[in-house]
Amino acid sequence: MTSKLFSPLKIRETLLKNRIIVSPMCMYSAIEGVANDWHLVHLGSRAVGGAGLVIVEATGVVMEGRISYGCLALENNIQRDAFKKITAFIKSQNSIPGIQLAHSGRKGEGEWDLYGPSARAFSDQYKTPRALLTKEVYAIADKFVHSAKLALEAGFEIIEAHMAHGYLMHQFLSPLSNFRTDEFGGTLENRMRLPLLVAKALRDFWPINKAVFVRISATDWTDGGWDLDQSIILCRELKKLGIDFIDVSTGGNIPKAKIPIVPGYQVEFATRIKNEVDILTGAVGMITNAKQAEEILVKEKADAVLLAREFLREPYWPIKAALELGEKPDFVKQYERAYL
Repeated sequence: MTSKLFSPLKIRETLLKNRIIVSPMCMYSAIEGVANDWHLVHLGSRAVGGAGLVIVEATGVVMEGRISYGCLALENNIQRDAFKKITAFIKSQNSIPGIQLAHSGRKGEGEWDLYGPSARAFSDQYKTPRALLTKEVYAIADKFVHSAKLALEAGFEIIEAHMAHGYLMHQFLSPLSNFRTDEFGGTLENRMRLPLLVAKALRDFWPINKAVFVRISATDWTDGGWDLDQSIILCRELKKLGIDFIDVSTGGNIPKAKIPIVPGYQVEFATRIKNEVDILTGAVGMITNAKQAEEILVKEKADAVLLAREFLREPYWPIKAALELGEKPDFVKQYERAYL
């Protein structure tokens, strides 16, 4: 192998066979938070297609932490056991199964009661959330650890804490959604407190040989909001706690934010964090072709690429990318005759 895209990436004792990651993508297809055959086929197809790491969509650490009624959750044994055949299949294809643990906070779309850092709705189309009591905020980390325990039992090798896209952790980070006056609001140190408590709790629980990722939104794309400079400070603290990899996205906390969506529009944020924090980063956002992905890695703008919608269009994108880069595709034997 000569391409950077298809070079292995070792994170703690987990070895990704390449630097292609299936980004978490909501499927809105679960029933009572339980994964089903859709998730098996959807996620399994991307593993068959050759991705080094397949990350399950945002999975609520509690049922009211789901984004919608059709989203996954991981708070009971029924939900845990439904993941077991999915993780087993992903591993059978020489890929790594990961899961993104999340809480939607004020952006939940179900009829359940919403809560968040402050009693401010995301937009006119959302209900006004209840502001969490201080003691309730401290309890959030325990919910993430409980889900992490179930994730480990289900066979996941990597967990990712979702602190992006305007969901609960991001809501606490941003001064545009956090108006608290206790130890979880006001200063940057206070606004970071809950995300760092969650990160520490997950890293302390998760096996020392296995990686913990964090996804952040590096900017709100709005003046006076969460921004890259604050993100760099957060990531430095995350690194101190032992977080291994920052999955760098943007936006999602403010409706109608003006986001310049063009190919690779978020890569620069991953690059700044990688260079200024000295931590592994993943680039995401309209990465669609092999040469683009290869250039990001060769120029050391990030350490891996995460593809979302491109994987919806092409489950076997890694095979196509390998052929474009002159590499030998890592295709399964059942499909080998298609490439002879």
